[in-house]
Amino acid sequence: MKSKLKRYAMGEFSAVKHGFPFLGEFFASSGRYIVLTPGNFFEKGGFKRTPGKEKYYTSDFPSEYLCTPGDLMIAMTEQAEGLLGSTAIIPEGGIYLHNQRIGLITWDDTIVDKLYLYYLFMTRSVRKQIRDTASGTKVKHTSPERIYDVIVFIPDRDVQKRAASLLWSIDSKIELNNRIIAELEEMAKTIYDYWFVQFDFPDKNGKPYRSSGGEMVWNEKLKRKIPKGWESCPIGELLAKVSVTTKIQSVGYQMCGSIPVIDQSANFIAGYTDIPESVLHFTKGAVIFGDHTRIVKYVGFDFARGADGTQVLISNNACMPELLLYYSILKIDLSNYGYARHFKFLKETEIVVPNEGTAVSFEKVVTSLHEMITKKIFENIELVGIRDWLLPMLMNGQVTVE
Repeated sequence: MKSKLKRYAMGEFSAVKHGFPFLGEFFASSGRYIVLTPGNFFEKGGFKRTPGKEKYYTSDFPSEYLCTPGDLMIAMTEQAEGLLGSTAIIPEGGIYLHNQRIGLITWDDTIVDKLYLYYLFMTRSVRKQIRDTASGTKVKHTSPERIYDVIVFIPDRDVQKRAASLLWSIDSKIELNNRIIAELEEMAKTIYDYWFVQFDFPDKNGKPYRSSGGEMVWNEKLKRKIPKGWESCPIGELLAKVSVTTKIQSVGYQMCGSIPVIDQSANFIAGYTDIPESVLHFTKGAVIFGDHTRIVKYVGFDFARGADGTQVLISNNACMPELLLYYSILKIDLSNYGYARHFKFLKETEIVVPNEGTAVSFEKVVTSLHEMITKKIFENIELVGIRDWLLPMLMNGQVTVE
């Protein structure tokens, strides 16, 4: 049943406050307070954590610019395509700082529900109005005044709350799945460190190898001791040649299709294609390396490759199965190398290569974790599809939640 809608300008029920101009000279790679950036927003909306890429602030600042849990923020600068006008809700207090490129939204609670307002900024109409009035050529910017002029049509507040609650429950499930994925990957990383950094993999008696007195020998190339019988090798010598050169151009991406298209974006699955498998297809079990972004992912399902410089890495050695290759690459620091050098340096990097028995055992243990990860990835794809299908109908009152 369609509900009645009332016309408003955003400025009639909301306000946007600019952030504080934090000084770059006090940014650091560690600390207590994290400066919010547009990178903390997903393009469609939602808060994005950026582990390892945070900008910490080490100087004094006005206390009013320390975010509290539940603060509704908006990206005022389009750092990435589609980001302008994206909103996010601060998940925890005492950590994040309200930066000048970010707006803090306040609202009249008698007119609009907070979560409804959060989802309102995800609608195509609102985003288009913000983008159409933005300034700048290469990088788009908006302002509180331009946001106030955005026209919206909203239903009664009780209808708002029911609609927003349904969308939030879907997003909460997506976030839970993301946390599960992160925890499963962390478990796999811990196993890798235990086996291939500390060298306490199970020996033939099931005891930790090094701690139980397993023989270690010096490896000149790695400049460290490794288990007897193990070797080292440059990554490039462990890679099979990928013969398929055809790539899916971004214009060929779809919202649905038979084959996921993988590229080096943070979103990992960029779209889908229905191009026949005989034309472009990789079977599951490959490592994806973004030559420009340095993003590394393991793909445990069939996929097609996007045309953005993404490298597909497949092992040619039984002692280095793809999952072991993936976690070995995660340990390599590529931060000091320019874009043109990333993949070249990666291939030149010497890594430890275990015996086949240990490699196979690791693959079996970690594969079970990645099967659960893959299940959660595709569950989230379905949930995102449901949410994106429902959102416009719920926000324009075409569908209501009883």
